[in-house]
Amino acid sequence: MSLLQIAWRNFWHRSLSSILTTLSLALGVGLVVLVLSIYGVIHEAFTRNSYVGYNLVVGPKGSPLQLTLNSVFYLSQPIENLPYTEYMEFFSQEERAAMVKKFGGDEELAQRGGRYAPFIAGGFAIPLALGDYFGEFRVVGTTPQFFEKLRHGENLDQEFTFREGRALKEHSKEYGYFEAVVGARVAHDMNVGVGDTFNPTHGDPSGHGHDLGFTIVGVMDPTGTPNDRAAFVNLEGFYLMDGHAKPVESDDEETSTDETTNGAAVGDTTIDAELPATNPGEFKLLSIPQREVTSILVRNGNIMFAPGMQNAINEGIRAQAAAPVGEINKLMNLIVGPLMSAMLAITLITCFVAAVGVLVAIYNSMNDRRRDIAVMRALGARRETVTAIIVIESMIVAVIGGILGWILAHAAIAMASQRIEDQTGIQVGFLSTSGYELYILPVVICLALFAALLPAWSAYRTDVGTNLSA
Repeated sequence: MSLLQIAWRNFWHRSLSSILTTLSLALGVGLVVLVLSIYGVIHEAFTRNSYVGYNLVVGPKGSPLQLTLNSVFYLSQPIENLPYTEYMEFFSQEERAAMVKKFGGDEELAQRGGRYAPFIAGGFAIPLALGDYFGEFRVVGTTPQFFEKLRHGENLDQEFTFREGRALKEHSKEYGYFEAVVGARVAHDMNVGVGDTFNPTHGDPSGHGHDLGFTIVGVMDPTGTPNDRAAFVNLEGFYLMDGHAKPVESDDEETSTDETTNGAAVGDTTIDAELPATNPGEFKLLSIPQREVTSILVRNGNIMFAPGMQNAINEGIRAQAAAPVGEINKLMNLIVGPLMSAMLAITLITCFVAAVGVLVAIYNSMNDRRRDIAVMRALGARRETVTAIIVIESMIVAVIGGILGWILAHAAIAMASQRIEDQTGIQVGFLSTSGYELYILPVVICLALFAALLPAWSAYRTDVGTNLSA
């Protein structure tokens, strides 16, 4: 009979004690695996979603991390707003002139190209306007470029697709100002679909809604990004809601032109909210002085231009540019990482306590086994053989406990996978693992070796004559 078979019989000879000891070790291992998995999900949720095709986020001066959280993840509160003229700095003279002609504003804005336009060539700048809610979800005012330019997926090569309907379109006779697209989770939680309407609430999810409502024209497929948790509305419709026009000085009013998109006058400081939403052609677009953006998603045509443009923006007095990936790495390193390390330390202590339990269980059994050990020694077994049996028995507890703990933890993760996906967009399953888990079983075996030292030493010193005559 091999030493492993002898150790295995000893394990089952005290089955209740062995099973309870193994279970306590399994629970400790399971806690460690769960902590590592939670950290992996959080890390992937932040890092994978920290950009979907853009490399910089531009917003008002303040905290770059807060700018990233509210513009990329739709968390936290917006710092402030930027004048629309800051957004225009990303466009060429021809594009700026077209904006002035379309919306009305200072003619001098059309006389030059934007300061950052040379850095953008081949890229894009997409405005975001935040502040309203649809239920608990953020309403994001943006342009159709959001759906045309941005990509998602592991290789950033997947376009946004729609379960129902379509993306936002530029205003025309066919497409109105008050159209909206909702993310997959918004559609699920709010039980809405194409053709439904909603009235955004102004700054408070449970507050009074705006009088003007948006009609849902598209429901996005799940993307695993924060966009699943947002409702996107046409930026012009967002501006037309009451309270969204920036008050302008009288001088600015005078500079507004009478140009209009649909033949209506532009340049009034207030919006005639009494006009019916079903006739969007009668709405007056806000002039440039009345417009603000919360942030701008920027993609440089040549990524090598990004540092230069970021420095140029940050040297200004109004705006700042933040690299989302860098800010999220800081968040993980400074806040999330230490918290998870503390949790991991606690769970490792749990494993250590479980290992002490293994020591106590085997050591306590030594009193019952001294006569058996003495018989083995009398039959010719060497001291090293008896010691090895004790160590192997501890290894059996460690291996079974480690594997059982891993299985229990991943079973729990698999059962919670749908909720994790709903909350973070991260798909996890029973076999979703992190690289750190490879180290768990070796660590547990080392702990078991440590726990076996004292009982093994006791077995090694067992006196044959005394125990046979007892």
